[in-house]
Amino acid sequence: MIIIGVLGDIGSGKSYVARQFGYPVFDADKEVKNIYKYSRVCFTKLNRILPKYVVNFPIHKAELANAILKNKENIRKISKIVHPLVRKKMNSFLLENKKRKVVILDIPLLLENKIKYKDMILVFVDTKKSDILKRLKKRKGFNKKIFTKLKEIQLPLDYKKRKSQYIIKNYYTKKFIRKSVKNILKKIL
Repeated sequence: MIIIGVLGDIGSGKSYVARQFGYPVFDADKEVKNIYKYSRVCFTKLNRILPKYVVNFPIHKAELANAILKNKENIRKISKIVHPLVRKKMNSFLLENKKRKVVILDIPLLLENKIKYKDMILVFVDTKKSDILKRLKKRKGFNKKIFTKLKEIQLPLDYKKRKSQYIIKNYYTKKFIRKSVKNILKKIL
């Protein structure tokens, strides 16, 4: 099985690029939403460490955002609880798809969480900062302060780019992205 990890900035189009490969995608953001919505274990742990903010089940992202805005150390506390749950889901995904030729990992903090598999291929989605900000501002509930705090826990983009075997320039055109993905698949298959 070939594992492709998709890297890039927040809002760079990683999820869109990941889906264009046409193979099973592990979408960490989607898993986090599901954990917040369905995991009472996660709720109990977050409620225990952030009782002022995480009050009701299911967990609301706005509550977590308030906790992070109040104290940036809270992001690490949240991550310590949520990331192992996401990793467990990812391991199940890999096991379920072990006979597939290729799988895609769409995990925003892939390198930060030291998720590295032997021979994993990294693809960096390179997008202009001005384009990213335009797109993020259109997202429901976008908060620039939260965005800034999340950027602080991420490795530098230049580092991620250097670690990647392939770079896809994202100009937000479907045709260009599909062509880039097709070229990468041609090289690795």
